[in-house]
Amino acid sequence: MGVPHGISKRRRRNIGVSPVARSLLFSPKKNKDWWPLLRMQLLAYRLPTPTAEFRFHPVRRWRFDFAWPDQKIALEVEGGIFVMGRHSRGAGMEADMEKYAAALVSGWKVLRISPKHLTTGQGVAWLGRLLTPLPLPHPAKDRLS
Repeated sequence: MGVPHGISKRRRRNIGVSPVARSLLFSPKKNKDWWPLLRMQLLAYRLPTPTAEFRFHPVRRWRFDFAWPDQKIALEVEGGIFVMGRHSRGAGMEADMEKYAAALVSGWKVLRISPKHLTTGQGVAWLGRLLTPLPLPHPAKDRLS
């Protein structure tokens, strides 16, 4: 069965692909687009929920994509690295270095990952080694309530 003419190549690739699979195949443009996938992975690993767009510096307007302020751990999803985006050009790289140096001096651990690390699950596996997991429910306490 063929695809009708007049449909773009991108739309042809999407025919028969579920919304969940499509979200894994195509790179989101904003942090909020990463949130559903990251949340699902964090739940699977029993890791705490982060604060999105967390402003960590008292003077500068620097923000982390996702942060766990109580543990001083941050996650930065570095997009546009293969298309000469902001993170892969000289001025953008220097600005990022300044931001990450200030975070380090302030006691933050910053995990920098690419979108691929998030979609493959490698990023959340690394987070699992950094973050304190949520406590397991106590079976005896559950029976008493």
